[in-house]
Amino acid sequence: MTHLRVCASRLRVLRRAQEGQVTVFVVVLAVAVVMFAGLVLDGGLALAAKIRAVGEAQEAARQGAQALDLAAYRADGTLRLVPDLARAQAQDYLASTGDSGAVTVTADTVTVTVTAHQSTQLLGVIGLRSLTVTASGSAHPVRGVNAPES
Repeated sequence: MTHLRVCASRLRVLRRAQEGQVTVFVVVLAVAVVMFAGLVLDGGLALAAKIRAVGEAQEAARQGAQALDLAAYRADGTLRLVPDLARAQAQDYLASTGDSGAVTVTADTVTVTVTAHQSTQLLGVIGLRSLTVTASGSAHPVRGVNAPES
């Protein structure tokens, strides 16, 4: 009988020594699951923001590429941009989207780089409040488009 008491006493000591260990494991596991879900959800939102930024950059560049130097075109058919007007039109489009960006204009190309910020849903728990994405798009005027460029 004393052997049984000694075994029961040892089991009680062992059980008390392990109290709370499962709780720590569950907390660490729960935090890991939430962070993984945050990466999936907020990563998807960042990817969608990147696609939106690409579209805005391309559209702003197309808007700017419509600022043709009509006098040069009418005189000898030269497709040339009016740089200040092209820059202003591209920036006006960017202002309408609410994102910031940089516009570069050469004689025949408008390049727009858009910077967008996407708020996070779950990663805010660890202090990451927003993700920044950038995208670029270029456009140039083309005469008589019949088919897409290859």
